[in-house]
Amino acid sequence: MVQQQYDVVIVGAGADGPVVAWRLGAAGLDVLLLEAGPFHGNERWPNPHQEPGGERSSAIDDLSGTLLDEQFTKREMEMIEKLLWGPADHERGSWPRKYPGDGIVLQAAGVGGTSLMYAGNYPRAYPAAIDEQPHWPDTFSYEELIPYYQRIEKMTNVSPAPITAKEELFFRGAEAAGWDLIDEKNVTSPGYRPQPNAITEPDEKLHVSKEYGGDFTYPDVTGDTLGLAEVVGNPHPIDAPFEEKAKRASNVAFVPPALKTNHVTVRPNAFVTDVLTETPLGDTPTATGVEFRDTWSGDTQRVHGEVVVLAAGAIETPRLWLNTGLPDNGWVGKGLTHHLLDGVIGLWTERDLEQRIGTKTVDQYMGQFSGGRFDYPGLGMLQPTGSPPGFGTYIGFGASRSGFAFMNDSAAAPWDTMGRIAGTRLKRMLSDYRRMLPLFILTDDRPKQSNGITVAPGITDEHGPIPQINYVPSEADRKRRDRLAEIGARILREAGADHVHRSDAPPMGIHLHSTMAMGKVLDNACEAFDVDRLFVADHSALANGVGGVNPTNTGQALALHTADEIKRRYF
Repeated sequence: MVQQQYDVVIVGAGADGPVVAWRLGAAGLDVLLLEAGPFHGNERWPNPHQEPGGERSSAIDDLSGTLLDEQFTKREMEMIEKLLWGPADHERGSWPRKYPGDGIVLQAAGVGGTSLMYAGNYPRAYPAAIDEQPHWPDTFSYEELIPYYQRIEKMTNVSPAPITAKEELFFRGAEAAGWDLIDEKNVTSPGYRPQPNAITEPDEKLHVSKEYGGDFTYPDVTGDTLGLAEVVGNPHPIDAPFEEKAKRASNVAFVPPALKTNHVTVRPNAFVTDVLTETPLGDTPTATGVEFRDTWSGDTQRVHGEVVVLAAGAIETPRLWLNTGLPDNGWVGKGLTHHLLDGVIGLWTERDLEQRIGTKTVDQYMGQFSGGRFDYPGLGMLQPTGSPPGFGTYIGFGASRSGFAFMNDSAAAPWDTMGRIAGTRLKRMLSDYRRMLPLFILTDDRPKQSNGITVAPGITDEHGPIPQINYVPSEADRKRRDRLAEIGARILREAGADHVHRSDAPPMGIHLHSTMAMGKVLDNACEAFDVDRLFVADHSALANGVGGVNPTNTGQALALHTADEIKRRYF
């Protein structure tokens, strides 16, 4: 008989849900981890996009690195289609979101969630964002997160990224612009440094000073192969066991140890549509389980737990809450931050590159997606990236709030062009792809109650009313982004760039947080104020955008803290 009662039911196996599952499973609690998307690299689903496969997995022997190699092909458009938010059966189309204007949301479905297509960047939050901004509860300090950061960083093999030409060029520009090299994890002042990445360091035999003539497969090499495949799954090194894959996304770093506890069951293709509660007369509602829909068959089932944890992300967690009709104190779904992205791009001549770094090309496709960063607590950050041509062209030149570049006067700006570029001019610029370096800007945008997730009236999918994303940055947010763009442009100029282009990007939901914020909807343990035994353990629980840094490390550290609080309170 299939088990329908668990100690803990977790909704969502993205970046954070598997952290909670591992921690609670290791404590001997029976955990069910539900995921709306497929489970790649699991032998119970050998063809996860063609047929339903198995129902659940609870054994470490189900995981197969060979199968993951077959499914994560590294082909850019194929993998984006395979991983983006929607059912495993692509013939059924994607799951819609309503995003007014020209904004987009980049979010993945499947065990591992959006960490399947992230760059593995693992900085810690800026201490000032937690201790000095008013959004976090006064009783929760940055210091409280540090031991959780340390444990997460150990599980994910966080280390400074290896330096390739794009990082060397960026560092030279930052140094020439007068910025200092940072040598600490808890950043309190501006400067540049290698990116701390959750990607296992490359094998020693790949060191740049040595010749390597092999085929970059396991066990001949271990760790990262510098193949720039982070945003398309990254199965490297090929032939490695599932647990030995270099990019430590949550499916690799936390799902295997969770399964090894023999107390965790993962059920993919299970879209949760309701949170079950009981309400004693005159008392606070208590979560007792969830109802979910099998995305292949359409059948619905109920499972029960002593505790329910929502880890479906900053869009789907509030959507589920609102569609379920749980109590709303005015902050459910509100306070959205998403780092108000932008980009500046530098292009070099061969001569200038040779003078700067001794080579005629930057070759941004070599190395890790992002191996360096510039931190500015209070403003945000920027990082050089190694975007593949298709993705990089769209982000850098194909989308802009400013229209086409010929419409914009950049004479007094620190960049030469701003806005969309198309036609012959775009072809000419992209012909210099190997001498191009993009800088990705992440702004410390602050929570506003008017920004957030609602459910679109009258528009439904098979799981209920769809989420609508509402986001208008404040004038202060825009000024912080503009200042970061100016700093980035100057760094590129000091590095010798012959031409600098600013994207002035439209809203893009790549880093989404704070829609179920601690201190507003949740207490310090991330248990809901208004529903007992209901916790939130995803980036929506972050009380702000953690200063503008990549949020995965902080989201997972907070999820680990939440797991410990669940044990303490109820088990």
